[in-house]
Amino acid sequence: MPKPPRSPQPSLADLRREIDRIDETMHALLIERGEIIDRLIAVKRTEESGSAFRPAREAEMMRRLVQRHHGSLPLDTAESIWRVIISTFTFVQAPFSVHADLSTGDALMRDSARFHFGFTVPFVPHMGAASVVAAVTESKGDLGLVPAFAIAGAGPWWTALEFAAAPKIIARLPFVERADHPAAMPVFVISRVAADAMVTETEVWSVRIAGWSAAAVDRLAGLADAIAVPDRAFDGAALLVSVERGGIDAVAAALVGTGASIRSRALVGSHATRYTVPHKG
Repeated sequence: MPKPPRSPQPSLADLRREIDRIDETMHALLIERGEIIDRLIAVKRTEESGSAFRPAREAEMMRRLVQRHHGSLPLDTAESIWRVIISTFTFVQAPFSVHADLSTGDALMRDSARFHFGFTVPFVPHMGAASVVAAVTESKGDLGLVPAFAIAGAGPWWTALEFAAAPKIIARLPFVERADHPAAMPVFVISRVAADAMVTETEVWSVRIAGWSAAAVDRLAGLADAIAVPDRAFDGAALLVSVERGGIDAVAAALVGTGASIRSRALVGSHATRYTVPHKG
């Protein structure tokens, strides 16, 4: 039997026309998204008050993005595009600035800020996490970015988040963990967000511990991520403890027999459990 005729190979001009069509469609969809945001702003003026940030919704959007992603387009590019889209339209709803602690270096923190929030949102540099917290506290809806690890000589900046009216930790970046992430520096995001918009999979606690010791450190390993700095008032340490929801009591129980004890604790935020992309190779 004769073979069916092969479909003609598309020319370069044909393929470029397809690319132009797709580009125009994407642009039109972004414009349409902007029109919906305009309607959303009108609805929020009558039905909702408070910050435009929705950490729980954003985390779910990013999970869906990773799960459906495939093909030759790098995940880095897709994630950054969506992050910028989300942040820019949030900025359109309610303008805000990003305050960032550059005490560990300018480049890494700027990489994180630009990857996750783009260039439209104003970037305000600070030297020290305490300065960032103060700026966010005085603002109506700004974000603060602080390193999510201990910094030599830095004090327990997180104690300023213990008060009811204070901003809280609302996210930990990068959310989508993977090898060679272009914005891999671990960062906490601080802001004021409506309680129903928070994601509470991981709780973040400000904890003061008396009798802090190597034995206490060993007991906490595997139970929680913690940043610790000396606290002379308690002859111990001030900790920022990230633990799965409801796990703070297990932290207290683990200290029994070590000579350490929790003197005070306060919930200072929460964030989504980080999404880890399996390494390929």
